[in-house]
Amino acid sequence: MTGIIILVILIILALWILASCVRIVPQAYAVVLERLGAYQATWDTGIHFKLPFIERVARKVNLKEQVVDFPPQPVITKDNVTMQIDTVVFFQITDPKLFAYGVENPIMAIENLSATTLRNIIGDMELDETLTSRETINTKMRASLDVATDPWGIKVNRVELKNIIPPAAIQDAMEKQMKAERERRESILIAEGEKRSTILVAEGKKQSAILDAEAEKQAAILRAEAQKEKMIKEAEGQAEAVLKVQQATAEGLRMIREAGADNAVLTLKSLEALERVADGKATKIIIPSNIQGIAGLAASLQEIVKEEE
Repeated sequence: MTGIIILVILIILALWILASCVRIVPQAYAVVLERLGAYQATWDTGIHFKLPFIERVARKVNLKEQVVDFPPQPVITKDNVTMQIDTVVFFQITDPKLFAYGVENPIMAIENLSATTLRNIIGDMELDETLTSRETINTKMRASLDVATDPWGIKVNRVELKNIIPPAAIQDAMEKQMKAERERRESILIAEGEKRSTILVAEGKKQSAILDAEAEKQAAILRAEAQKEKMIKEAEGQAEAVLKVQQATAEGLRMIREAGADNAVLTLKSLEALERVADGKATKIIIPSNIQGIAGLAASLQEIVKEEE
């Protein structure tokens, strides 16, 4: 009975040892295998077998990209301003063997290395340059850390400055400077707006004056044209009236000539015209020099009329 129990125990122990010799490595992981304390191999994804009691799994390594957020580190700028800066490092293990045997505590090593590298970079920059050169600082830190971590089997993919915290006095001064700068920009914008408004008003008045002058010019031209047309029509009317008078006079002379009027009739017509002139309101009347002949002719005509009666 004791022998059976011992046999069962041995079988169970053998099965447990065999089971422990089988290892399944999941995706994105690697296993460092040692034989008798020395590095033997690196197992990738899949099922693997090891020799019992001789080989052992030294370290299981995560090959995914990892993120480490380091606490704020005090740094001093070139112009002697102390500030707090915390960094975020993105890294990935590329060589499990170097990672397992390169450094005792890789994360602590990266943290201390990032702090010293950050102090060296910020020490060559002034405060204003530090606040506006995040990308430059990130690039320099990533390059320095990547070179330093290569012997550890670690590749640093990115380094980001999470926060830059200057002293309270500096923050207050920066806020006042920002406020003054904004007020200055506001004043400049207001002045520019007033300037543009004045220019636009002046341009509007100029255009209005030009349009008024053009309108006055056109109005004067139209008035002159109208006056010209009026004068032309009046002249045409007068010419037509004179023409009609002349035509009537010519017609009268023609009728008198056809009627056979002699000099006596013409003289009488002249006297009638003289009478009408005398009946006017003129203060001066010019009598022709041959008025006596005309008067004598009138007397003779009167005598002839009396004899006929």
